[in-house]
Amino acid sequence: MLACLDTDGAWAGLRSIAMVEATRRVTGTDTPTTQVRYCISCLPGAAQPIAEAERSHWGSENGLHWVLDMAFREDESRVRLGHSAENQAMLRKLALHLIRQDRTRKRGVKTMRMNAARDTTYLLHLSGTD
Repeated sequence: MLACLDTDGAWAGLRSIAMVEATRRVTGTDTPTTQVRYCISCLPGAAQPIAEAERSHWGSENGLHWVLDMAFREDESRVRLGHSAENQAMLRKLALHLIRQDRTRKRGVKTMRMNAARDTTYLLHLSGTD
C-alpha cells in the first residue's frame, strides 16, 4: 500500500506513516501548546511502538540540544561559511562526549568545559592522554 510513496526505493523498509499530536505544558503558563508532526517509519502502524519511538527521539534530541546550547552556547554561534558550522557542531558533540565520559568529577558540563579550557592537565585527562 505504501509502495506508491517510495517509487525510487529511497525509504527502504517503509511500513507506516503516522500523525503525532504532542501537547506541552510549560511551568508558569496556563495554556498548553499542541503541535502536530507527521513521520514516516519502518515500525508497524500500531500506536504504541510509534509513540515510544517518538518520545525516545524527542527526549534525546531535546536533551542534547539543550546541553549544547546551555554549556556551549550553540544557538549564539555566528559560524556560517562553508562547512564550518557542521565542523563546529561535530567538535562540540565530541567535547560533550569526552566530558560525559569523565566520572572523576561531579560537576556540570559547563563547569567541566571551563575547567578543561583553564587546566591543561584536566584537558589531557579528558582526552585520555594523561
